[in-house]
Amino acid sequence: MWALWQVILKEFLQLRQDRKMIPALIVGPLVQLIALGYAANLDVTQVPLLLVDGDHSVASRELVQRFDASGYFEIKGSVPTAEQAEPWLVEGLAQVVLIIPEGYGTDLNAGRSPRLQVLADGTDANSAVVGLGYASRIISEMGGDLQRVRLDTETRRSADTARRLGVPVARPPAIGRIEVMPRIFYNPDLKTRWFYVPAVLAMVLMLVTMMLPSMAVVREKEIGTLEQISVTPLRPWQLILGKLTPFAIIGMIDTAVIVVLAQLVFGVPLRGSFLLLLFLTFLFLLNTLGLGLFASTMVATQQQAMMFAVFVLMVPMIYLSGLIFPIENMPTLFQIGSYGIPVRYYGIILRGVFLKGSGLDVLWPEALTLALTGVAWLTFASARFRKRLD
Repeated sequence: MWALWQVILKEFLQLRQDRKMIPALIVGPLVQLIALGYAANLDVTQVPLLLVDGDHSVASRELVQRFDASGYFEIKGSVPTAEQAEPWLVEGLAQVVLIIPEGYGTDLNAGRSPRLQVLADGTDANSAVVGLGYASRIISEMGGDLQRVRLDTETRRSADTARRLGVPVARPPAIGRIEVMPRIFYNPDLKTRWFYVPAVLAMVLMLVTMMLPSMAVVREKEIGTLEQISVTPLRPWQLILGKLTPFAIIGMIDTAVIVVLAQLVFGVPLRGSFLLLLFLTFLFLLNTLGLGLFASTMVATQQQAMMFAVFVLMVPMIYLSGLIFPIENMPTLFQIGSYGIPVRYYGIILRGVFLKGSGLDVLWPEALTLALTGVAWLTFASARFRKRLD
């Protein structure tokens, strides 16, 4: 254990002397959290709206007022014809176009169903779908209000006529209504930031405990110190554990810092146990450290280590893990492949502990999977590392 402690101390001293490594370990995670926390926001508000009012009636002005007062749209301007709306979409000045045809108010007053048209810029699919949903809801709510007003007016007219004729007032038949009472659990305001901020923790840990350890090991190969260490009485397990432990400690510290900032800066709740999160994070670090050690055995230079860790390991893992894109929407082959990615299970753990308050009784399958794969990756990478030393 004394020899192991000396290797760990040597790694910390070496990290302190490397001026490039310290900012990457401390400043890098904070920059990622703040940048992605504020930038990764899919909440759609203040959609730029262009108005094409071909009716210019009281009814059309009331509809426009509803769009303006909803808070979802920002009216950027109006044009007289629908043909003049396309340049606004092309130049990005408007994202949604509301077209009110001539005769809209007349059809409403006559009890007919007028037709409206809503155009959307589909280059941003998420904003287009959400904008169309907002517009449809505003129009349907206005239609429902008009229908209730018309029904009340007809009922009053029938009652007045019955009173003048001296006949009993006929009550309108009861109309069955289905009322929906929606309730959203765990994220009641549907804030996308609550979905993405926990994912930043997974990406930071991959950076600190997978890419940087692989570069640190390869750096010692390049300067020749690894061969000097290999002729010392140190055993291979002491050398491997001594080189990986500092990064594991830094990863746990980064976890605590990000959890605190996620709550204080972005308001993301931590409904589960913080100690449980640290324990499950340690199981995840077994995987990332093993992958980082494996990457160091596959390359010869620091540049190759960075390219291998980023493009071969990190980027595919982020894309296929469900941290950003839903796994259910992927082709079947990629869904099957995602079961071999440790970040998939850690992402479930993060959102379960943060948002749902899940405990080990719920997250034990993910914990067991991370433990088994972590031991497997460390064993495999350590075997390759020993062969490189030999």
